[in-house]
Amino acid sequence: MADDLGRGIAGRSHLIGPPEVDFVRTACPYCGVGCGVLAKRTGPRSANIAGDPDHPANHGRLCSKGTHLGETIGLEGRLLHPTIGNCQASWDDALDLVAERFSATIAEHGPDSVAFYVSGQLLTEDYYAANKLMKGFIGSANIDTNSRLCMASAVAAHNRAFGEDLVPACYDDLDEADLVVLVGSNTAWCHPVVWQRIEAARERRGTRLVVLDPRRTETAEGADLFLKLRAGTDIALFKGLEAYLLARGDISPDAVAQRVTVPDDYWDGLASYGVEQAAATCDLPAEDVRAFYELFAATPRTVTMFSQGVNQSTHGTDKANAIINLHLITDRIGKPGAAPFSITGQPNAMGGREVGGLSSALAAHMSFTPEDIDRVGRFWGTSNMAQRPGLKAVDLFKAVGEGRIKALWVMATNPAVSMPDAGKVRQALAECPFVVVSEIIADTDTARLAHVRLPALGWGEKDGTVTNSERRVSRQRPFLAPPGEARADWSIIAQVAGRMGFGEQFAWDSPAAVFREHCALTAFENEGTRRLDLGAWSSISDNEFETLPPFQWGGERLAFSRTQARLITVDQPPLESGMMLNTGRYRDQWHTMTRTALSPRLSQHRREPLVEVHPNDACASHLGDGDLARVSTEHGDSIFRVAITEAQRPGEIFVPIHWTDRVSSGGRAGLLVSDAVDPVSGQPGLKLTATQIEKVVPEWRAFLLMHEAPPEDPGCLWWTKVKVAGGWLFELAGNGDEGRLKRLLPEGELIEASDATRGVRRMVITNGGRLAGALFVARHGDLPPRDWLIAQLADEQAAPLFAYLAARAPGRSVSVEPAICVCFNIGRSAICKAIGEAGAASVAAIGSVTRAGTNCGSCRPELARILAEREPALVT
Repeated sequence: MADDLGRGIAGRSHLIGPPEVDFVRTACPYCGVGCGVLAKRTGPRSANIAGDPDHPANHGRLCSKGTHLGETIGLEGRLLHPTIGNCQASWDDALDLVAERFSATIAEHGPDSVAFYVSGQLLTEDYYAANKLMKGFIGSANIDTNSRLCMASAVAAHNRAFGEDLVPACYDDLDEADLVVLVGSNTAWCHPVVWQRIEAARERRGTRLVVLDPRRTETAEGADLFLKLRAGTDIALFKGLEAYLLARGDISPDAVAQRVTVPDDYWDGLASYGVEQAAATCDLPAEDVRAFYELFAATPRTVTMFSQGVNQSTHGTDKANAIINLHLITDRIGKPGAAPFSITGQPNAMGGREVGGLSSALAAHMSFTPEDIDRVGRFWGTSNMAQRPGLKAVDLFKAVGEGRIKALWVMATNPAVSMPDAGKVRQALAECPFVVVSEIIADTDTARLAHVRLPALGWGEKDGTVTNSERRVSRQRPFLAPPGEARADWSIIAQVAGRMGFGEQFAWDSPAAVFREHCALTAFENEGTRRLDLGAWSSISDNEFETLPPFQWGGERLAFSRTQARLITVDQPPLESGMMLNTGRYRDQWHTMTRTALSPRLSQHRREPLVEVHPNDACASHLGDGDLARVSTEHGDSIFRVAITEAQRPGEIFVPIHWTDRVSSGGRAGLLVSDAVDPVSGQPGLKLTATQIEKVVPEWRAFLLMHEAPPEDPGCLWWTKVKVAGGWLFELAGNGDEGRLKRLLPEGELIEASDATRGVRRMVITNGGRLAGALFVARHGDLPPRDWLIAQLADEQAAPLFAYLAARAPGRSVSVEPAICVCFNIGRSAICKAIGEAGAASVAAIGSVTRAGTNCGSCRPELARILAEREPALVT
């Protein structure tokens, strides 16, 4: 295969031409909403980003992360060349080594001694190539994806209920529903564009909103009914609803049996459930449970949308089936405004599911039956098909740690951070004889453990397709030239396959060729047995692929006959006691922050990882707001800043998933969570781990500001860093002599002020009068606000030296004010001014005055809260 093929179609000049060319239609690389994006280059590594008004997933809307994609496409931190060990290598040498080591390992230890761990960040064509190589030609199914961590339980539930991994809903159902039930989903933060559709439906047609969540999230703030149920009790709540409907006569077992296959003992299992029993199990007021049940019973047009709070559970498949059961029983499925709706976390989790990216499935929604194995093998022209499911993610890394997997290829993901019990995963990677990492970032926690690193194309450079949560296929198109020697993932895989002796079967010359083959396989000997059938696109030309508009396979909504849909008997599992740890996302960050941490604006809403604690638990542990605390589980411990909030349930604490060892000494949630998994899906229970929390009292606290982050670890008890305009902000705490921190400051003119009595030390570095760095240390009292000093890092004008030491402009005091609306960088003071001086008496009015909340809408619940604090009677 020609070496320049490695760059793939991303090198086409008409797509990456001069900056003045028109915009390129592409798709956002973040969540599963699958928003369309218009990107127009403004320079070699810069672009203007806007939502695509013609894309049916978002109609021009973008969230804060999508809005600021242009801040993340520079080359800072990029992996630009292949490396072997710590040395730059040629592509030929790197690919030869990968093929040689995998082939030798297979020859000596068998095909199950190697594995791939891939990602929902891959395009469908990349996913297809990796799955074909592992399952069709290496002969093992040891390929799994980080989608196992987010959507595997929904997949398993769909397969149990429908016989195929089918999401029956579409986004238009949100526009037509009279009731939306959100289960385990902080939609306002995690899927803001979907949240905007829900808000619009509420305003336009009076759609009611019920939120079920152990935390009072921003999504729950404006709900018509919020049930702050005990974590892990979803099944009891939904079984209770079924029992309630049955007792009222709203459902007839005989009528249900005409539409759905029903297990013989299904109805008997409802006898122990009801309003009072559900309320007791869920730790909810009975009147709130009854209100939910009555609202559901009275509203045929109901969409129940569920996400990670359901899936990331050791009983996640049963939880998802409890939701699907409810919709099948009440005939709320396959109709406008009525469906169970699993919304995916990653941009191409669905595309990966379509091509068999999960170890438990074959491509094209086929499974490991003799017939399907034979069918896929004949299509691919191989006699070496995998004969059984492979290892799921948690078991895969256990096998690496036990030495059963001796060669591992990780693509577009960071398991050393994101996997549960991540300390053991990191140890397993460190001890694995051969680890390959395909990445866009040179220095991730996982890449540090690789023997070979291969530079892949990133968003803006990639070319292919993704599938969103509503089964809609969209194109990701390139508008940037491939940097350095970066190549397309599908091409890297194909070139390794060729070196392993399979070149003829991987001789694609473009992503369009891979897409055509994928589509053809979905139609091969299908004859209507599988809903996934993309045969209509299996012969499109390269030009047609270039201009391919978004399309939804299977039609808008999927209905099911009696033989296609089945109720699944599920029961509420026993509950655990003691304090529990919950994990989840922040509004403006994504996964392990290799991309979003590059954006100063996205980093301001939450500058560091917080542990959220209920006031009762904070009091019991002697914790104050802003203190440091050590969160411990049987798997490890990590230090977080404390945020006391009544949004938490007593006995449950919450931490974010994003922070890594590259940006913090603490806050790594994956280190803490259990690796216990759902027995059906293999998805780990990341939302419920037994934990303890205790106060940490350092001898000193400090912050450090500078243009470039120091290459060395600050070497103290706790630190975290965040990108700010003009540089980096470090927060630090430690014991002993803080003087060693001085070595972290850049070169320049040093001015210093100390007060030994008060334990205060301030050091400022200037160059030509401009601020180059600052270190402020306090052993007692508070540190000054940082924001004025942060602004000076990017300011071309010099300020008086005494102002730098005072950390404020001459004659003025400056308070810390993180952005509430990140899209337009609007802080609390501007919002309060709009309310107090401009008379803004609604969230919409605040938006008219300040623009806050008018783009992605994820800050609108916080705007409503500020409005309620200042003018309670004015909230709308």
